[in-house]
Amino acid sequence: MWICMVYNETDTSVDFHLCENFSLILSVSSLIYLLVCFPLGLCYNMLLVAVNLSNKVSMTMPDVYFVNMAIAGLVLNVVAPIELLSPTFTRWNVWEYNNEIYITLLILFNISSLVIMYSTTLLSLDYYIERALPRTYMSSVYNTKHVCGFIWGGAVLTSFSSLLFYVCNHISTKMVECSKMQNKEAADAIMMFIGFVVPAVAVLYAFVLILRIRKESTPLDQDSARLDPSIHRLLLASVCVQFVLWTPYYMTLLVHTVAGAPGYLSNPQYLPTYYFFRCVSKLLAFFSSFAMPLMYRQMNKNFSNKLQRLLRRLHCRDQPCAHERSTVQQVVS
Repeated sequence: MWICMVYNETDTSVDFHLCENFSLILSVSSLIYLLVCFPLGLCYNMLLVAVNLSNKVSMTMPDVYFVNMAIAGLVLNVVAPIELLSPTFTRWNVWEYNNEIYITLLILFNISSLVIMYSTTLLSLDYYIERALPRTYMSSVYNTKHVCGFIWGGAVLTSFSSLLFYVCNHISTKMVECSKMQNKEAADAIMMFIGFVVPAVAVLYAFVLILRIRKESTPLDQDSARLDPSIHRLLLASVCVQFVLWTPYYMTLLVHTVAGAPGYLSNPQYLPTYYFFRCVSKLLAFFSSFAMPLMYRQMNKNFSNKLQRLLRRLHCRDQPCAHERSTVQQVVS
Protein backbone atom coordinates (compact mmCIF):
# COMPACT_ATOMS: atom_id res chain seq x y z
CA MET A 1 0.00 0.00 0.00
CA TRP A 2 1.39 3.39 -0.99
CA ILE A 3 1.27 4.97 2.49
CA CYS A 4 4.06 2.56 3.53
CA MET A 5 6.32 3.24 0.55
CA VAL A 6 8.54 5.57 2.61
CA TYR A 7 9.93 2.45 4.32
CA ASN A 8 12.12 -0.26 2.86
CA GLU A 9 10.66 -3.73 2.38
CA THR A 10 13.22 -5.12 4.83
CA ASP A 11 12.53 -2.46 7.45
CA THR A 12 11.58 -3.97 10.80
CA SER A 13 11.17 -0.72 12.74
CA VAL A 14 8.20 0.09 14.93
CA ASP A 15 7.10 2.75 12.45
CA PHE A 16 6.96 0.23 9.63
CA HIS A 17 4.83 -2.18 11.67
CA LEU A 18 2.57 0.72 12.66
CA CYS A 19 2.19 1.60 8.99
CA GLU A 20 1.32 -2.01 8.16
CA ASN A 21 -1.33 -1.97 10.89
CA PHE A 22 -2.75 1.24 9.46
CA SER A 23 -2.86 -0.39 6.05
CA LEU A 24 -4.67 -3.46 7.36
CA ILE A 25 -7.22 -1.42 9.34
CA LEU A 26 -7.98 0.75 6.33
CA SER A 27 -8.28 -2.24 4.01
CA VAL A 28 -10.67 -4.11 6.31
CA SER A 29 -12.76 -1.00 6.96
CA SER A 30 -13.06 -0.31 3.24
CA LEU A 31 -14.19 -3.87 2.52
CA ILE A 32 -16.74 -3.77 5.36
CA TYR A 33 -18.16 -0.57 3.94
CA LEU A 34 -18.35 -2.01 0.42
CA LEU A 35 -19.96 -5.28 1.57
CA VAL A 36 -22.45 -3.87 4.10
CA CYS A 37 -22.92 -0.10 3.98
CA PHE A 38 -22.58 0.45 0.25
CA PRO A 39 -25.44 -1.83 -0.90
CA LEU A 40 -27.71 -0.70 1.96
CA GLY A 41 -26.95 2.96 1.31
CA LEU A 42 -27.54 2.54 -2.42
CA CYS A 43 -30.88 0.79 -1.89
CA TYR A 44 -32.13 3.22 0.76
CA ASN A 45 -31.09 6.30 -1.25
CA MET A 46 -32.89 4.99 -4.33
CA LEU A 47 -35.90 4.06 -2.20
CA LEU A 48 -36.01 7.49 -0.56
CA VAL A 49 -35.97 9.23 -3.95
CA ALA A 50 -38.49 6.86 -5.55
CA VAL A 51 -40.96 6.94 -2.66
CA ASN A 52 -41.04 10.71 -2.41
CA LEU A 53 -41.12 11.40 -6.14
CA SER A 54 -44.00 8.95 -6.52
CA ASN A 55 -45.92 10.84 -3.82
CA LYS A 56 -45.20 14.43 -4.87
CA VAL A 57 -48.54 15.69 -3.58
CA SER A 58 -47.74 14.67 -0.01
CA MET A 59 -44.13 15.91 -0.04
CA THR A 60 -43.18 18.49 2.57
CA MET A 61 -40.32 20.95 2.66
CA PRO A 62 -38.01 18.60 4.66
CA ASP A 63 -38.77 15.77 2.21
CA VAL A 64 -37.43 17.88 -0.68
CA TYR A 65 -34.15 18.51 1.14
CA PHE A 66 -33.78 14.85 2.06
CA VAL A 67 -34.41 13.83 -1.56
CA ASN A 68 -31.71 16.30 -2.53
CA MET A 69 -29.29 14.74 -0.03
CA ALA A 70 -30.25 11.26 -1.23
CA ILE A 71 -29.35 12.18 -4.83
CA ALA A 72 -26.00 13.50 -3.57
CA GLY A 73 -25.65 10.22 -1.65
CA LEU A 74 -26.16 8.30 -4.89
CA VAL A 75 -23.30 10.28 -6.43
CA LEU A 76 -21.15 9.28 -3.46
CA ASN A 77 -22.25 5.68 -4.03
CA VAL A 78 -20.80 5.93 -7.54
CA VAL A 79 -17.50 7.39 -6.31
CA ALA A 80 -17.04 5.10 -3.28
CA PRO A 81 -16.31 1.71 -4.93
CA ILE A 82 -13.93 3.28 -7.45
CA GLU A 83 -11.88 4.89 -4.71
CA LEU A 84 -12.14 2.20 -2.04
CA LEU A 85 -10.97 -0.55 -4.41
CA SER A 86 -7.89 1.42 -5.45
CA PRO A 87 -4.42 1.09 -3.88
CA THR A 88 -5.10 4.25 -1.87
CA PHE A 89 -7.51 2.44 0.45
CA THR A 90 -6.87 -1.29 0.25
CA ARG A 91 -4.09 -3.82 -0.12
CA TRP A 92 -6.26 -5.95 -2.36
CA ASN A 93 -6.86 -3.31 -4.99
CA VAL A 94 -8.86 -4.15 -8.10
CA TRP A 95 -7.65 -1.27 -10.29
CA GLU A 96 -5.60 1.88 -10.46
CA TYR A 97 -6.69 5.13 -12.06
CA ASN A 98 -4.85 8.03 -13.68
CA ASN A 99 -4.94 11.75 -12.90
CA GLU A 100 -7.94 12.39 -15.18
CA ILE A 101 -10.10 9.88 -13.30
CA TYR A 102 -8.78 11.20 -9.99
CA ILE A 103 -9.85 14.74 -10.86
CA THR A 104 -13.26 13.52 -12.06
CA LEU A 105 -13.84 11.63 -8.80
CA LEU A 106 -12.68 14.66 -6.85
CA ILE A 107 -15.18 16.91 -8.64
CA LEU A 108 -18.07 14.49 -7.96
CA PHE A 109 -17.02 14.10 -4.32
CA ASN A 110 -16.78 17.86 -3.79
CA ILE A 111 -20.13 18.50 -5.46
CA SER A 112 -21.80 15.87 -3.27
CA SER A 113 -20.23 17.25 -0.11
CA LEU A 114 -21.39 20.79 -0.90
CA VAL A 115 -24.93 19.65 -1.76
CA ILE A 116 -25.19 17.62 1.47
CA MET A 117 -23.82 20.37 3.71
CA TYR A 118 -25.92 23.15 2.19
CA SER A 119 -29.07 21.05 2.07
CA THR A 120 -28.62 20.38 5.78
CA THR A 121 -27.96 24.06 6.43
CA LEU A 122 -30.95 25.36 4.47
CA LEU A 123 -33.17 22.69 6.03
CA SER A 124 -32.30 24.17 9.43
CA LEU A 125 -33.02 27.73 8.29
CA ASP A 126 -36.28 26.79 6.54
CA TYR A 127 -37.38 24.83 9.58
CA TYR A 128 -37.00 28.00 11.65
CA ILE A 129 -38.98 30.00 9.07
CA GLU A 130 -41.72 27.38 9.08
CA ARG A 131 -41.85 27.45 12.87
CA ALA A 132 -41.91 31.24 13.08
CA LEU A 133 -44.14 32.02 10.08
CA PRO A 134 -46.14 28.89 9.23
CA ARG A 135 -48.59 30.49 6.81
CA THR A 136 -46.29 32.70 4.73
CA TYR A 137 -45.24 29.82 2.42
CA MET A 138 -41.69 31.21 2.31
CA SER A 139 -40.45 27.64 2.91
CA SER A 140 -42.99 25.94 0.65
CA VAL A 141 -42.26 22.81 -1.36
CA TYR A 142 -42.34 24.84 -4.58
CA ASN A 143 -39.73 27.31 -3.33
CA THR A 144 -37.60 24.55 -1.82
CA LYS A 145 -37.36 22.74 -5.17
CA HIS A 146 -35.94 25.89 -6.76
CA VAL A 147 -33.55 26.35 -3.83
CA CYS A 148 -32.26 22.80 -4.32
CA GLY A 149 -31.63 23.58 -7.98
CA PHE A 150 -29.53 26.58 -6.95
CA ILE A 151 -27.65 24.37 -4.48
CA TRP A 152 -26.56 22.02 -7.27
CA GLY A 153 -25.63 24.92 -9.52
CA GLY A 154 -23.60 26.59 -6.80
CA ALA A 155 -21.89 23.31 -5.90
CA VAL A 156 -20.86 22.75 -9.54
CA LEU A 157 -19.51 26.30 -9.90
CA THR A 158 -17.59 26.09 -6.64
CA SER A 159 -16.13 22.70 -7.55
CA PHE A 160 -14.97 23.89 -10.93
CA SER A 161 -13.31 26.95 -9.43
CA SER A 162 -11.35 24.60 -7.19
CA LEU A 163 -10.78 22.32 -10.17
CA LEU A 164 -8.54 24.92 -11.80
CA PHE A 165 -6.04 24.61 -8.97
CA TYR A 166 -6.09 20.80 -9.10
CA VAL A 167 -5.70 20.65 -12.88
CA CYS A 168 -2.85 23.12 -12.89
CA ASN A 169 -1.22 21.10 -10.14
CA HIS A 170 -1.07 18.02 -12.45
CA ILE A 171 -0.09 19.47 -15.83
CA SER A 172 3.19 20.77 -17.19
CA THR A 173 4.81 23.80 -15.56
CA LYS A 174 5.59 25.26 -18.98
CA MET A 175 2.20 26.96 -19.06
CA VAL A 176 2.77 30.34 -17.46
CA GLU A 177 -0.87 30.79 -16.47
CA CYS A 178 -1.01 27.47 -14.69
CA SER A 179 2.42 27.74 -13.11
CA LYS A 180 1.03 30.63 -11.07
CA MET A 181 -1.93 28.55 -9.93
CA GLN A 182 -0.16 25.33 -8.96
CA ASN A 183 -1.36 25.55 -5.40
CA LYS A 184 -3.47 22.68 -4.13
CA GLU A 185 -3.65 24.35 -0.73
CA ALA A 186 -5.69 27.17 -2.31
CA ALA A 187 -8.25 24.66 -3.62
CA ASP A 188 -8.51 23.03 -0.20
CA ALA A 189 -8.89 26.45 1.42
CA ILE A 190 -11.81 27.25 -0.90
CA MET A 191 -13.53 23.97 -0.06
CA MET A 192 -12.83 24.38 3.65
CA PHE A 193 -14.34 27.86 3.83
CA ILE A 194 -17.32 27.41 1.49
CA GLY A 195 -18.04 23.76 2.30
CA PHE A 196 -17.67 23.80 6.08
CA VAL A 197 -17.16 27.19 7.73
CA VAL A 198 -20.15 28.90 6.09
CA PRO A 199 -22.59 25.98 6.67
CA ALA A 200 -21.39 25.53 10.26
CA VAL A 201 -21.97 29.20 11.11
CA ALA A 202 -25.38 29.17 9.38
CA VAL A 203 -26.50 25.99 11.18
CA LEU A 204 -25.37 27.38 14.53
CA TYR A 205 -27.31 30.58 13.85
CA ALA A 206 -30.41 28.61 12.80
CA PHE A 207 -30.30 26.47 15.94
CA VAL A 208 -30.02 29.56 18.14
CA LEU A 209 -33.14 30.96 16.48
CA ILE A 210 -34.97 27.62 16.77
CA LEU A 211 -34.13 27.30 20.48
CA ARG A 212 -35.27 30.87 21.06
CA ILE A 213 -38.63 30.36 19.36
CA ARG A 214 -39.21 27.00 21.11
CA LYS A 215 -38.94 28.78 24.47
CA GLU A 216 -41.64 31.23 23.48
CA SER A 217 -45.17 29.84 23.75
CA THR A 218 -47.44 31.52 21.21
CA PRO A 219 -50.92 30.81 19.81
CA LEU A 220 -49.22 29.73 16.60
CA ASP A 221 -47.91 26.65 18.39
CA GLN A 222 -51.34 25.06 17.94
CA ASP A 223 -51.45 25.89 14.24
CA SER A 224 -52.27 22.83 12.14
CA ALA A 225 -50.07 24.14 9.35
CA ARG A 226 -46.95 23.61 11.39
CA LEU A 227 -44.54 20.79 10.64
CA ASP A 228 -44.85 17.49 12.44
CA PRO A 229 -42.96 17.54 15.79
CA SER A 230 -40.96 14.47 14.72
CA ILE A 231 -39.31 16.63 12.05
CA HIS A 232 -37.47 18.50 14.79
CA ARG A 233 -35.86 15.26 16.01
CA LEU A 234 -35.04 14.26 12.44
CA LEU A 235 -33.51 17.67 11.77
CA LEU A 236 -31.39 17.56 14.93
CA ALA A 237 -30.21 14.01 14.20
CA SER A 238 -29.41 14.73 10.54
CA VAL A 239 -27.42 17.88 11.33
CA CYS A 240 -25.43 16.13 14.06
CA VAL A 241 -24.71 13.04 11.94
CA GLN A 242 -23.72 14.99 8.84
CA PHE A 243 -21.34 17.27 10.72
CA VAL A 244 -19.84 14.41 12.73
CA LEU A 245 -19.13 12.42 9.56
CA TRP A 246 -17.90 15.33 7.41
CA THR A 247 -15.91 17.36 9.97
CA PRO A 248 -12.84 15.03 9.95
CA TYR A 249 -12.56 15.37 6.15
CA TYR A 250 -12.68 19.16 6.30
CA MET A 251 -10.19 19.15 9.18
CA THR A 252 -7.70 17.31 6.96
CA LEU A 253 -8.26 20.02 4.35
CA LEU A 254 -7.51 22.59 7.04
CA VAL A 255 -4.31 20.78 8.03
CA HIS A 256 -3.25 20.58 4.39
CA THR A 257 -4.06 24.27 3.87
CA VAL A 258 -2.16 25.47 6.93
CA ALA A 259 0.75 23.02 7.13
CA GLY A 260 1.23 21.72 3.59
CA ALA A 261 1.03 18.17 2.26
CA PRO A 262 1.44 17.23 5.02
CA GLY A 263 3.22 19.77 7.19
CA TYR A 264 6.03 17.32 8.11
CA LEU A 265 7.76 16.58 4.82
CA SER A 266 11.11 17.00 6.58
CA ASN A 267 10.26 13.93 8.68
CA PRO A 268 8.84 11.12 6.46
CA GLN A 269 7.79 9.01 9.44
CA TYR A 270 4.69 11.20 9.83
CA LEU A 271 3.54 10.57 6.26
CA PRO A 272 1.77 7.22 6.87
CA THR A 273 -0.10 8.60 9.89
CA TYR A 274 -1.17 11.69 7.96
CA TYR A 275 -2.41 9.73 4.94
CA PHE A 276 -4.09 7.14 7.16
CA PHE A 277 -6.20 9.78 8.93
CA ARG A 278 -6.92 11.45 5.61
CA CYS A 279 -8.24 8.18 4.16
CA VAL A 280 -10.25 7.46 7.32
CA SER A 281 -11.83 10.91 7.14
CA LYS A 282 -12.88 10.30 3.55
CA LEU A 283 -14.26 6.89 4.48
CA LEU A 284 -16.36 8.53 7.20
CA ALA A 285 -17.68 10.97 4.60
CA PHE A 286 -18.77 8.01 2.46
CA PHE A 287 -20.65 6.69 5.50
CA SER A 288 -22.96 9.72 5.30
CA SER A 289 -24.53 8.26 2.15
CA PHE A 290 -25.53 5.24 4.26
CA ALA A 291 -26.47 6.89 7.56
CA MET A 292 -28.73 9.66 6.25
CA PRO A 293 -31.34 7.57 4.33
CA LEU A 294 -31.40 4.93 7.08
CA MET A 295 -32.05 7.63 9.66
CA TYR A 296 -34.78 9.16 7.48
CA ARG A 297 -36.39 5.74 7.10
CA GLN A 298 -36.47 5.16 10.86
CA MET A 299 -37.48 8.63 12.08
CA ASN A 300 -39.97 9.80 9.44
CA LYS A 301 -43.30 8.26 10.41
CA ASN A 302 -44.88 9.09 7.01
CA PHE A 303 -42.30 7.12 5.05
CA SER A 304 -43.94 3.74 5.67
CA ASN A 305 -47.31 4.95 4.39
CA LYS A 306 -45.73 6.40 1.28
CA LEU A 307 -43.82 3.18 0.69
CA GLN A 308 -47.01 1.11 1.00
CA ARG A 309 -48.77 3.33 -1.52
CA LEU A 310 -45.88 2.94 -3.94
CA LEU A 311 -45.87 -0.85 -3.55
CA ARG A 312 -49.62 -0.98 -4.15
CA ARG A 313 -49.21 1.06 -7.31
CA LEU A 314 -46.48 -1.25 -8.55
CA HIS A 315 -48.65 -4.27 -7.77
CA CYS A 316 -51.65 -2.86 -9.62
CA ARG A 317 -49.49 -1.53 -12.48
CA ASP A 318 -51.67 0.02 -15.18
CA GLN A 319 -54.98 -1.07 -13.62
CA PRO A 320 -56.53 1.18 -10.96
CA CYS A 321 -56.13 -0.25 -7.48
CA ALA A 322 -59.10 -1.17 -5.29
CA HIS A 323 -58.41 1.58 -2.75
CA GLU A 324 -58.14 4.14 -5.56
CA ARG A 325 -61.50 3.03 -7.05
CA SER A 326 -63.19 3.30 -3.66
CA THR A 327 -61.76 6.77 -3.19
CA VAL A 328 -63.05 7.85 -6.59
CA GLN A 329 -66.52 6.43 -5.86
CA GLN A 330 -66.69 8.32 -2.57
CA VAL A 331 -65.77 11.56 -4.31
CA VAL A 332 -68.41 10.99 -7.03
CA SER A 333 -71.14 10.13 -4.54
